[in-house]
Amino acid sequence: MAPTDPERAAARRRRLLWAGILAVAGLVLLAVGLTVAEGTAAWLEVAVAIVLLLASYGLQYVARRETYHDEHERP
Repeated sequence: MAPTDPERAAARRRRLLWAGILAVAGLVLLAVGLTVAEGTAAWLEVAVAIVLLLASYGLQYVARRETYHDEHERP
């Protein structure tokens, strides 16, 4: 069964919300890792921050792609 327009919009908003949360968490970890933390903890925080930022980008990409394809598939 195909999802309806309100279901697609809700899924898109949910993906963008999670992308924003991941981006903020990644930026905070990156800032802490580059300024406050020392040694192995700093490198670990920076690595986790990069993974979070990439995951955020991936979620945004999926949400944007679905929006683009939805708009262009309609008559």
